[in-house]
Amino acid sequence: MSNFEQFHLDFYQSNYTIEDQEEGYNSYGSDKNLCDRRRSQTEKQPAGGAFVPPDMVPSPQSYTGQILQPAYSPDTPSQLGYTDGFDEEPPLLEELGINFEHIWQKTLTVLNPMKPADGSIMNETDLTGPMVFCLALGATLLMAGKVHFGYVYGMSAIGCLAMHALLNLMSTSGVSHGCVASVLGYCLLPMVILSSSAVVFSLQGIPGTVLALFIIGWCSLSASKIFTSALAMEGQQLLIAYPCALLYGLFALLTVF
Repeated sequence: MSNFEQFHLDFYQSNYTIEDQEEGYNSYGSDKNLCDRRRSQTEKQPAGGAFVPPDMVPSPQSYTGQILQPAYSPDTPSQLGYTDGFDEEPPLLEELGINFEHIWQKTLTVLNPMKPADGSIMNETDLTGPMVFCLALGATLLMAGKVHFGYVYGMSAIGCLAMHALLNLMSTSGVSHGCVASVLGYCLLPMVILSSSAVVFSLQGIPGTVLALFIIGWCSLSASKIFTSALAMEGQQLLIAYPCALLYGLFALLTVF
């Protein structure tokens, strides 16, 4: 038993005391603080031979603006003549070529054959109104029990090509396919009125024939008036009205029969 106690004392015997541990910890902490202090000083003060760009040097001027209101700078884009492009952009419908004012003016010109046509407006390649009137004609024929959408589109395309060739031979300035299609399409509006009448009563008789002839003359007169105004073809309205009457006569045959 005495041997075990002697071994226990010999095993834990040491010259290291608590005072030495505290002194070592304090000296280690002071050395660490000293190293951190020197490191921060070296980071704040650049080396004497190091090059510092002028952009990195802090400016002595103080910020004079307010929160969310930056200070005035003469080099801002607004002072250099730059303006916001979104405010100056045209509306989306005008970029797509849809102008409701011009559509309304063309429609009124067709509905009133005696009204003089504006050549600058009628010379536009606007196909919004013609497409609407073609669909309206096909829809009214469908309501009357006649499925003639293919005939309407086919005769419209062939008639536009034939009138384009004829007008280029008769006029000196020439005309585009879009202008011819636009004028012929807008002048199809009276034919829509005729097809709407066919839904209510039958046109196979003398009253229906007279009404169909009146509508054909209305369409051809409006189309010839617009073509002579847009292409400056004075004195040739009757020559243009004849092929237009033949074209609209085909649509009238679809409507009546």
